[in-house]
Amino acid sequence: MIIKKRLATGALGLLAALACGLISPPAAMAGEPASDSPKVELVLDVSGSMRARDVDGDTRMAAAKQAFNEVLDATPEEVRLGIRTLGANYPGKDRVAGCRDSEQLYPVGQVDRTEAKAAVATLRPTGWTPIGLALRGASKDLSSGDGTRRIVLITDGEDSCGQPDPCDVARELAAQGTHLVVDTLGLTLDRKVREQLSCIAEATGGTYTAIQHRDQLSSRIKQLVRRSADTPVQTPTPVQGATQCAKAPYLGSGLYSDRESFGEHRWYRMRVAPGQELRASASVAVDRAVDPDYGVLLRAMTPGGRELVRGSEAGSGRTDVLSSGLRYPVADVDDDEDETARTVCLELSQSFSAPASVKRAPGLPVELAVDVVGNDDPPADVAAFGLGRGWMLLGVLTVGGLLAGLLWGWLARWRVTVWRSN
Repeated sequence: MIIKKRLATGALGLLAALACGLISPPAAMAGEPASDSPKVELVLDVSGSMRARDVDGDTRMAAAKQAFNEVLDATPEEVRLGIRTLGANYPGKDRVAGCRDSEQLYPVGQVDRTEAKAAVATLRPTGWTPIGLALRGASKDLSSGDGTRRIVLITDGEDSCGQPDPCDVARELAAQGTHLVVDTLGLTLDRKVREQLSCIAEATGGTYTAIQHRDQLSSRIKQLVRRSADTPVQTPTPVQGATQCAKAPYLGSGLYSDRESFGEHRWYRMRVAPGQELRASASVAVDRAVDPDYGVLLRAMTPGGRELVRGSEAGSGRTDVLSSGLRYPVADVDDDEDETARTVCLELSQSFSAPASVKRAPGLPVELAVDVVGNDDPPADVAAFGLGRGWMLLGVLTVGGLLAGLLWGWLARWRVTVWRSN
């Protein structure tokens, strides 16, 4: 009887401890990162060329190791960081084996600085440079969660494998619509390396930096890691525009992503009620080589095909992104008028073209931001007050011209009077 009472008392005590949180959850559960934590994976080239001794008198590998140690010490607590290598294990000449040489050195998660530094210390310049393979692997390493995702690629050479092509992989990552950014750091000033790393970065909205000094490498990686923590996440909603307004999808206020082929027209629809104003902007990213001279046109139309307002932008030469926007206010109605929201069609077109050797698929990345606000909302720019367009501009010019004419006539009479007096 006494034993039964003790067992019952122990069971009640255990339940109370669980209820009060006195018993800690398993370590794996406690250490799980939040789904919205920013994630960064450093992808380091450990190929044989990293033995070159041209970074402040030391090898490229030694400079990278020191930079990684400093970055690990400075990584913000909220950032989940991982490390992946390429060319770290296979020293031979078999191309097939060398082009499979990429592995995750340290898993993405809260950083154990001692463990991560110990892993980096074991690296020795060894093999090939399968950049495309490493980018795909890093994307999988960062696949879970809703936070910002960033890959920082540090290399001293271009891809030595050819397949998969790193630029094509970067475009694939951009086409997935997950807002994975790839920043590239080149430890050489070679032209081909610069062109490939720039292509990778531009395809994903990242940056390319040429590195020549040890301190520059460390500070740049720290900056990119901090940027991932400071950048708010707003994932665009994938949408597919139609070839005509009647079949276009209706959009609510928000951020949307799409793909548009060269010279294509895409249509979307919005509902705007009397007393509201439609605000829309569209950006077309240039993730591949294009011909000079291009433009982006965004038009608001009635379902019947009448143009309401347009926004356009054009350029020439090299660009990373081209944007245009518009605003269309709908006048308020009297009490006895129809207050039903009307349909406004948005047409997005662009005049990009490219050489025959450039791939057409997938289309160029498009980001569309749309919002419907009240007409009495404060405008975001001076032109909204009427100065620069419409009847107010005409009135300002008329009054200004009249005053200028009167002043000029008075000065002319005064000069004639003075001349006659003399």
